[in-house]
Amino acid sequence: MLDKNFYIQVGRIAAIITLSLTTYNVIQPPVTAGNIEIAQAPAPSQIKNLPRLNGKATVVIKVNNQPITIELDGTNAPISAGNFVDLVQRKVYDGLVFHRVVREPQPFVVQGGDPQSKDRKFPAERLGTGSWIDPATKKARYVPLEIKPTGAKQPIYGQTLESAGISKPPTLRHKRGAVAMARSSEANSASSQFYFALTDLAFLDGNYAVFGYVTKGMNVVDKIKQGDKIQTATVVKGIENLKKAP
Repeated sequence: MLDKNFYIQVGRIAAIITLSLTTYNVIQPPVTAGNIEIAQAPAPSQIKNLPRLNGKATVVIKVNNQPITIELDGTNAPISAGNFVDLVQRKVYDGLVFHRVVREPQPFVVQGGDPQSKDRKFPAERLGTGSWIDPATKKARYVPLEIKPTGAKQPIYGQTLESAGISKPPTLRHKRGAVAMARSSEANSASSQFYFALTDLAFLDGNYAVFGYVTKGMNVVDKIKQGDKIQTATVVKGIENLKKAP
């Protein structure tokens, strides 16, 4: 009989492979949003064209008529947090579903935020491949991977800590209740999809961008099922800290 450590190790390997915009199958065609391919994701130099959160903000997400309170950290993840707050303010998340819930063989993540999930006729097996299309440009908006090493003054962009040769852990870590950006294997491919960490996931630290934490309602997150809908997402504090792109 295989012991518990075997399953934990297998789960970690599978997590690194599949924690991406693709949902059910790691062998997928290039992820597209309309005619925009992931290869057209922005270079880190383009962060000036993205929303930024200077400081903190609080968002409340309602699922199954119960609130989940998230504190967003724009001090340590200004672009990732700014992107999320901007999309919340635009009501992008209202009506979207959580298309991926992984609790076995061990607690992992609850993932949602694919704009395609608002269309109930959209094939469920393709959920997890979508990005948010900016109505002003008619193009997908991507945000670069953003990770701030412990003790650093600024985040690094477009690289994992390992690929950047940095051994220090990130300032924002994958503790239970962490909120982070989902992406494909391309570092700069995050858009609107996000996930909640259901347990401490230290093996993801430095590879995915954490930008906030659940401060109330983790018991609600624990009960989310695949297909459950985000009824509303509302910025309740700190909207003045959001700086829109010029």
